[in-house]
Amino acid sequence: MPESRTPAVPRQGVPVWVRGVIFSFLWLIVGLVETTRWADSNARQDALTGWMAGPTQDWFPFLPLLFLTLLATAVRRRGRSPATPSRFRRWLALSAADQTGLAGAWGTALLVGAVAFTVSYGFERPFHHLPPAYHDEFSYLIQAETSLQGRFWMPGFPERPELFDQMHVLNEGHFASRYFPGVGLWMAPFVSIGNPILGHQIAQTLAAILLFWIGRELTSNGVGLLAGVLFALSPGMVLFSTLLLSHHPTLVGLLFFLWAFLKWIRCGSLSLLPVAGLGLAWGMICRPMTAAGFGLPFGILFVYWWLTGHPVRRVRFKSASTFTESQELNRIVDRHFAADAILRQGFVSFRTRTLAAVLLGLPLLLLAAFQLETQRQITGSAWLSPYQQYTDIYTPRHRYGFDNVVIGEQHLGPKVLDQYDRWAENLTPELAIQNLWTRLLTSLRWTLGVLPLTIGGLVFLLTPQLGTRRWLLIPASIVSLHLVHLPYWFTGIMGWHYVLETAPLWLLIFAEASARLERTWIDTGAIGLRLWWRGMIGTAVAVNLLTVVPLWPGRLPQGLAETAFSRTIYGQFRQQIEEQRGSDPVVVFVIPDPADRHMDLVTNPATLDGPVLVARLMDPDDLTTSAALFPDRLVLQYDAASRMWTRVREPGQ
Repeated sequence: MPESRTPAVPRQGVPVWVRGVIFSFLWLIVGLVETTRWADSNARQDALTGWMAGPTQDWFPFLPLLFLTLLATAVRRRGRSPATPSRFRRWLALSAADQTGLAGAWGTALLVGAVAFTVSYGFERPFHHLPPAYHDEFSYLIQAETSLQGRFWMPGFPERPELFDQMHVLNEGHFASRYFPGVGLWMAPFVSIGNPILGHQIAQTLAAILLFWIGRELTSNGVGLLAGVLFALSPGMVLFSTLLLSHHPTLVGLLFFLWAFLKWIRCGSLSLLPVAGLGLAWGMICRPMTAAGFGLPFGILFVYWWLTGHPVRRVRFKSASTFTESQELNRIVDRHFAADAILRQGFVSFRTRTLAAVLLGLPLLLLAAFQLETQRQITGSAWLSPYQQYTDIYTPRHRYGFDNVVIGEQHLGPKVLDQYDRWAENLTPELAIQNLWTRLLTSLRWTLGVLPLTIGGLVFLLTPQLGTRRWLLIPASIVSLHLVHLPYWFTGIMGWHYVLETAPLWLLIFAEASARLERTWIDTGAIGLRLWWRGMIGTAVAVNLLTVVPLWPGRLPQGLAETAFSRTIYGQFRQQIEEQRGSDPVVVFVIPDPADRHMDLVTNPATLDGPVLVARLMDPDDLTTSAALFPDRLVLQYDAASRMWTRVREPGQ
C-alpha cells in the first residue's frame, strides 16, 4: 500500500507588498528620527562628544542596514531552482508533530540551556560579592529564610518592633515578607547553600529550554532554537537573572503552562492538563496578577470549549501557492498545520470536557488553598494578603487602581512611610495610556530591540495565513498582560518589570516571523535579504551585549552598572560595619536620609539575630533608650544623609 501522508495545506509566502510597506515605513521612521536628532545642535554636539547613538540605541546602529537594503534586495541566487535542503535544514523544519529528531531536539534544548546559564553566570560574576540592589530582593531573602525555618512568619522584636521596620516587610507582630510565597520557596534551597542567585540562574536556564520546546511545539525546531538563543542573550532576561526578584521563578511556571497547554491543544491528551494547571498555579503564587494576565486568553479559549464543546474554527487560507524548495521539506513544514486536535476536532462529551476542567483546575485550587492559608497565618485573615496589608498600612497611595493618591490620602495612618508613599503619582486615564506606551516601548528595548521586534511583529500580524490558530494566543497574552497592569500608576523597575513576562512571547513572535521570511526568501532565491536579516539579528545582539566606543553603550552593561551602584552602596555600608566591629556583635542605629526614598540600609535576617543587626532610629534623642535593649552588643550610629559614623557604646558597658 502507498504510504499515508498528511495532505499538504496550501500556503503562501510573505507577500511582497507586506515586506515593502513594513520596511519602507520603518526605515522612514529611522531616517526621520536620526535626521531630526542630527539637525538639532544640542543633540548633535552630544553625539559628537559622547555616544553617537544618542540617549538610546534604538535606531543609529541599524543605519548601515538601511543603506544596504536595496543592495540586499538585488542579490539573488542564480536561477530560481532551489537546492535540496541539507540534513540540518530538514531538522530545523521538524516540529513536535513529527516523531523523528527527538534526540537532536533534546541535545539542542540542553545546548540552549547551557548558553543561557553561561551568559547569566558570566555577567553576574563580577558583582557576586555584593549585596542585592533593590528593597524587594531583601524582602525575598527574608521570605526564603522564613521558609527554611518551616514557617510563614517569624516573631518580631518584642520590646520595640518598629526598630526593625524594613521596606516591603510586614512588622505587625508577625515579621514576614509582603510578597507571595512561591518566590521564597524557590529561593530557599539556594539560600540554604549560601548562593541564592544560583536559583535565578537555573530559572533562566529552564526558561530558555522551555522556550525552545514551545517554539518547536508551535512551528518547528528552528523557531524554538532561535527563540531560545535570543532569550539566553536578551539583555532584560540576563539582567533580571542577576537580581533576586520574582520574575524568573514566575517565568518557569508560566512557560511550563504555555508548553503543556499548547501541546494539549495539538494532541488532546488529558495528562497534559495537570502539568499546565500546576505551571499556572505556580506562577500565581509568585506573581498572581501577572499569571492572571498571562493566562487569561488561554482561559477564555478553554472555558469556551468546556461550555460549548464546539471546536475552534481553523484559519482559512487565501492562496494555493506553495513553496517549491522541495516536496520533502514542504511535507515537513506542512505537518504542523494539521496538528491542532482540540481546535479542529468535533463535539466532545460534556463528561470528558468536565474531567479536563477538573484536571486543569485542581492544581490551581490546591495552590490557591495554600496561598489562603499563608495569608491567614500572616495577616489573620485568609482573604487579606500580606501585600495588601502592607499597602494599607505603609503605602496607601501606592494602591492599585485609578485615583490612587486621592483615595489613599483618605486612609493615611500613623505608620505611613511618608517620603516613599508620596512618590506615587495619581493615576488618570492620560497617565495610564502614557504608562502603557512606556511599558511597551521599554519592553521591546529590553527584550531584543525596538526595530527588530517591530518588524517581526508586523510580519507576524500581517501574515496569519502562514501559522496555525494556536499562534493567536501569543499576542493575545501580550495584550492581556499589558491591560491588567493598566490601572497602576508605576511603569515598573526600568520602566517595564510589570510586563517583563511578555519578553519570551515577543521572542517567539520574532522567531516565527523570521521563519516565515526565511522560507519566503529561500523560495524566491533572495539570498541577499536572508543575509540582511541575519545582520539585523546580529546588530541587535551586539547593541544589547557590547559597548562599542564611541558608537553606543551596551544595553546590558548599562543596566548592570545601574544596579551595581546601589549594590556597591549596600556593600560599602556592610564593609564599614565589619571594619568597626572586629569580632564583636553589633547593633547599628541608622538615621534615615529623608531625601533618599530608594536606598534603605535597614536590612536584617528573618530571625533578627546574628552578629550584625541594623535598626531604624527615627528620633536621635531615643538612642540611649534603644541602645539599652542590646546590652551585650557594640552600639554604632550611622547618619545616612551625612554618612557619618558614631561609636556610641562598647559591648557590655
